[in-house]
Amino acid sequence: MSNLLSFFSSIRWQDVVDIIINSYILFRIYVIFRRTNVFRVLFGVAFLWFFQRIAVSMGLIVSSWLLQGITAVAAFIIIVVFRNEIRAFLQAKSVKTLLWGVPRKAAGTPIEVIADSAFDLAESHVGGLMVIPGTDDLEDATQRGISWGGLFSREMIKSIFWHDNPVHDGAAIIEGDRVVEVGVILPLSHRTDLPSDYGTRHRAAAGLAEKTDALVIVASEEKGAVIVAKGAHLSIMNGKEELVQILREHLGIPARDGDFPKRELEFGIAALVSILIIGAVWFSFTRGLDTLITLEVPVEYINRDSGKEIVDTPVNAVRLYLSGASVLLKSIRPEQVAVRIDLENAVIGRNSFTITNENISLPPRIFLKNVKPPVVEVAIDSSTTRDLNVQVDWVGKLSEDIILTSVQLNPEKIQVMGGSRILENISTIYTEKVYVDTIKKTGKITVKPELNPPSLLIAPGSKDRITVEYVVKERPQ
Repeated sequence: MSNLLSFFSSIRWQDVVDIIINSYILFRIYVIFRRTNVFRVLFGVAFLWFFQRIAVSMGLIVSSWLLQGITAVAAFIIIVVFRNEIRAFLQAKSVKTLLWGVPRKAAGTPIEVIADSAFDLAESHVGGLMVIPGTDDLEDATQRGISWGGLFSREMIKSIFWHDNPVHDGAAIIEGDRVVEVGVILPLSHRTDLPSDYGTRHRAAAGLAEKTDALVIVASEEKGAVIVAKGAHLSIMNGKEELVQILREHLGIPARDGDFPKRELEFGIAALVSILIIGAVWFSFTRGLDTLITLEVPVEYINRDSGKEIVDTPVNAVRLYLSGASVLLKSIRPEQVAVRIDLENAVIGRNSFTITNENISLPPRIFLKNVKPPVVEVAIDSSTTRDLNVQVDWVGKLSEDIILTSVQLNPEKIQVMGGSRILENISTIYTEKVYVDTIKKTGKITVKPELNPPSLLIAPGSKDRITVEYVVKERPQ
């Protein structure tokens, strides 16, 4: 339970937004391209990516490289083969069409009249082909016929497929409540599993259904039956109601009142699956420990008693070995990583502190693999103050023709704070270096005291600058 709570507490608000946005994008792709060849290919590419990640996790170098290449090529094929569908998607009339709503065929399509017309043709032993497009573009799959644009009616369909009509052997394309094209030549299927008594009209229906997501209705001249081709299936209709139901499903027309809301359930499941898929992808990336970096981080000491001083520590920084998703590791800022040692319970003398996760602050989803050195020693002493004499640190050689006759310091002593054990062994504090080879005449300079070790501090109220007045005379000949 603690691990689960730790996992949820490490999730950033950016992660939640990231998952929601990408889940919605995936859901919209499903809504717009469902039941199309585009969606089936996208589904296949997703499976390739999934197996490629498994191959990477198992260390299968050749397999992962091969699957990665196939996935990249498949993405290119989608753009080339389905350019018409993608273009239609990008040319949506409004942003709302892309981001909201459910694409559906015109609700004005007269499905009852279509069903009646199909059975009228079959009972009259008049052959006919009626195509109700899906979301796929039929331009590349068919040979164009004659533009029509007439309002759909039973009488029109009978006249189109009457055996004396020049266009009766072709198909009629129905969009909304109109017959938009007649005499269309459909591609023939080359399947070997079709019944032997299926003629050219049946094979044309099967051929278009295999290549697109269109629904094709065949009125059989010989058998007097109605057959529907959708995808890889050809189904003989047992009655008008069965055909009406298939047309409703194909056109996305809501079910009748009292029927189970299948579409709402389908979209609900799709939304849930989208969240699960994106969540799994996010988890696989953020938990990916294949990326490792090292950072040199200074050690911060906190909660030090004002009466105690750090007099010695051999380690001022530690090296952290961090792992996580590369995108998160690259975004780490210096202020997000810190190593802090709590001195609240430190005692006078040497203290050893083992650095653990509790001492280290890291961004969410970044994990500590190792730390060097794992132990930091800190020498603590009680803090005290002491007046120390000041002496100038002369460096170099004075010119041969002059001599330094007197030096006056102001102040001659300064008050220094630090550990009692250090200060009891120090009696003099030197200034910073003063180069005598630059002195030519009497003068005055201001210098700073050099505190050694660095743990020593100038006490409040004491001067931190030393004025050095010196007198120079010519050397007697």
